[in-house]
Amino acid sequence: MPTEPYAWLAQSLATIHRADWYRSVLSIESRPGAVVLLAGGKGGAPVPPQQVINFASNDYLGLAGDSRLIQAAVAATIEYGTGSTGSRLLSGHRELHRQLEEALASLKQTESALVFSSGYLANLGALVSIVGKRDLILSDRYNHSSLKNGAILSGATVIEYAHCNIEDLQTQLQQHRQHHRRCLIITDSVFSMDGDLCPLPQLLDLAEQFNCMLLVDEAHATGVLGTSGAGVVEHFGCTGRQLIQVGTLSKALGSLGGYVAGTETLIDFLRNRAPSWIYTTALSPGDTAAALAAVNIVQQEPQLRTQLWRNVDTFKQLIAQIPHLKLLPSESPILCLPIATATEALKVGHQLKKLGIFAPAIRPPTVPTSRIRFSVMATHELAHIQQLMEAINSIFSFPG
Repeated sequence: MPTEPYAWLAQSLATIHRADWYRSVLSIESRPGAVVLLAGGKGGAPVPPQQVINFASNDYLGLAGDSRLIQAAVAATIEYGTGSTGSRLLSGHRELHRQLEEALASLKQTESALVFSSGYLANLGALVSIVGKRDLILSDRYNHSSLKNGAILSGATVIEYAHCNIEDLQTQLQQHRQHHRRCLIITDSVFSMDGDLCPLPQLLDLAEQFNCMLLVDEAHATGVLGTSGAGVVEHFGCTGRQLIQVGTLSKALGSLGGYVAGTETLIDFLRNRAPSWIYTTALSPGDTAAALAAVNIVQQEPQLRTQLWRNVDTFKQLIAQIPHLKLLPSESPILCLPIATATEALKVGHQLKKLGIFAPAIRPPTVPTSRIRFSVMATHELAHIQQLMEAINSIFSFPG
């Protein structure tokens, strides 16, 4: 028997290093945007921050650095303080929270909405509240960690179906649905590490056929997809159909927090049952006000989405001109270039950084295969995308 109960930690870290799966943080030393200052190297003498073009951000509309969100957050902080001081059911509720929930319900075109302190907590709270040990969850294999962990915490039987595979999902329903009290299908709407969309209309049809609930995580779609920025539900013309929508305020909405949107009955139920809402300090006034300002901008300035999609199209057209390179299929601003190994992906990421491009290597176990993940923003200029293409062409034309 070993004498040191924590010795396994160093051994496990060594294994992570050998597999090129080790991760560490990089500090951004400027306001968020299409161009940022990235902190210098580790150890030794200080290295000045490097100015890089930012293709690593989920700030799709460029709102995280928008002066209107900053001013809203500052004003709310001055008026209400830095923290909410308690859970919503105790001392944490502010009028700002109600206003944000009404704005989100309007954006999502649902009866009501409930704001959580993060998108992760929204998924956990919703899942553990609406299913339990007698129930079944069918989960897309590529779902976000928050959906997977929420499913486990719920105590329900969890079965994964092949990624976006309607036939496999139908087979699983035929085999297992009848043995369980309730059934919940869960899926990302935009898959964060690939950029593809879930087949939402077919999922809704199956949910109706087999008497299932459907929960869709709109984290990477809110503000980005749909005529009014409502997300994939609107994009596919499924507004008004019965489902549970979850999302985050930390991506296109440039703030922090999460939400569940749906019927008034669902939201009232979650207020009384969702532990990650009941027992968590409410979203801070500053974050709440910033998110509220962002929702208003999304609804009033559709030109931001227009510019975002113009940039996505430009990116795809230019990279298609580089021989031997092919992106993973994507219908979102998330565009991924597959790389053979984790080691090679790290190498390409470092080369891009030397050439003034910030685009991270994504490796197992986060994804099944390594890739460089590019996130396009509305605030990218044509020159930014052209410089990226020059860097990619340089790396893949002259390796080394």
